[in-house]
Amino acid sequence: MKKLRWLTMLALLGAFMLIVAACSDDQDTSSNGGNNDNAGSDDEQVLVFARGGDSESLDPGSTTDGESSRVTKQVLEGLLQFKKESFELEGALAHDWSVSDDGLTYTFQLEEGVTFHDGEPFNADAVKLNFERWADPSHEYAFSDDGYAYSMYGTMFGGFKGDDGHVIDEINVLNDYEIEFVLNRPLGFFLQNLGMTYFAITSPKALEEHGAAINENPVGTGPFKFVSWSKDDTIVLEKFEDYRVDGLPKLDKVIFEVIPENASRLIALRSGDIDIMDGLNPDDAASVESESELKLYTRAENNFGYVGMNTEKEYLNEVEVRQAINHAIDRQAIADALYAGYANPAKNPLPPGYLGYNDDIPGYEYDLDKAKALLEEAGYADGFDIDLWTMPVARPYMPDPETVAEIVQNNLGQIGINVNIVREEWAPYLEKTAQGEQDLFMLGWSGTNGDPDYFLSSLLHGDNAGSSNRTFYKNSEVDELLDQAKVSVDQDERASLYKEAQKIISEESPMVTLVHSTPVLAASAAVKNYVPHPSTSESLAEVELD
Repeated sequence: MKKLRWLTMLALLGAFMLIVAACSDDQDTSSNGGNNDNAGSDDEQVLVFARGGDSESLDPGSTTDGESSRVTKQVLEGLLQFKKESFELEGALAHDWSVSDDGLTYTFQLEEGVTFHDGEPFNADAVKLNFERWADPSHEYAFSDDGYAYSMYGTMFGGFKGDDGHVIDEINVLNDYEIEFVLNRPLGFFLQNLGMTYFAITSPKALEEHGAAINENPVGTGPFKFVSWSKDDTIVLEKFEDYRVDGLPKLDKVIFEVIPENASRLIALRSGDIDIMDGLNPDDAASVESESELKLYTRAENNFGYVGMNTEKEYLNEVEVRQAINHAIDRQAIADALYAGYANPAKNPLPPGYLGYNDDIPGYEYDLDKAKALLEEAGYADGFDIDLWTMPVARPYMPDPETVAEIVQNNLGQIGINVNIVREEWAPYLEKTAQGEQDLFMLGWSGTNGDPDYFLSSLLHGDNAGSSNRTFYKNSEVDELLDQAKVSVDQDERASLYKEAQKIISEESPMVTLVHSTPVLAASAAVKNYVPHPSTSESLAEVELD
């Protein structure tokens, strides 16, 4: 009898514990619209944003990586910013600005009473210091072994301090909240540059405190402040209580979580472990759109994916070989097989609709016979062996890079080019391709300022070989055309120059432009006020969870 009473008591205790656990689970789930392990207390708004790869650097000017910009957009701000769904400019840390009649002097009135996350006051001196460190390879805060950490600055402002092409002649602090930029010649997209995430302002105190480690300890004025970074796992941000805009941000915490596989991210979204996922497989878009607990989002077509050819490598240094590869890859098959109607074949390294897009270029039709003839003309009728480096992460312009690599491998195999697929982790992939270790490689580019120069000069100007120009393509005529377009203030003239540059680039064929995609994303229906930006980096300041 005693044993029976004891077993009964144990059963009741077990039932009680199950009830307590169930109640506890209900409370956790209600904290933020999902049941992720990082959820806070009941009244906290915690958003988990899942992406395919980790960030490379959180010092925004030191990288062209979109996964880095996605995070730094929340932490740091520039003088200007783009409106929610376009590349139209509006004020950020500068509330007003003026341009002289000759287009050489830009004056900015800065927001007053703004503080960095470390308590340091924001002012004109902080702006000047940041621009000086980006421009001067010998500056104490230009953190790089070779001094050229900030390649995107050199691309967008015509070079670095002391270079002939560098357009910024002077930066003058007029008072604490007024600053003047004096150019030595016009730059047609100077203001557009200032809206880019690369040129966001870091706290001078943090630069002094962290030194080169600023790339892992960002300190800005943005709506969220940096908390922690567990590499290849999570980056945690929390609400900046003293943010300059009243009522923002609405979230208490943002967690960027790495889930490499697109399918795994979608499973996590459906189970409530995450709130937003980028890199949705286009094939899954229709099912997501039909689910009441999820919402489908798209970004504007503002990119292209490509197979790059290192023009300094054997075989690829011959134009006939590069043209043969262009004819051998079936762009339409790639678009049809992998993008579910969310992509169009590309013939230019610039999206349609951009200033200067050259629609008269015929492009490379899929023609194996022509490809074989070109190989024979180059002296390689029997083909050759070559490496193709494939991206380890899904990107907006290429949601399934592994399958694209296999299609390219099969296509080139039909003309006798035997392709070995090489795989690397994301950060080493970017580093090694910038150093030129690759033969063929896969990447893409998304516009971040709405101007064609960002595509054409970044990827194909000889001065950027070894940074954003990973094909190491160098053509003095193309460089001259791009340089002229950079400084022209006549938009018709700029368009004509860009069209001529694209014609030469197409003939010389340093890359296979694959597709322009309309990227698809998915989120929980509980996510409110989320607006994907064409640049792929949008502010989460107004986002909240229902």
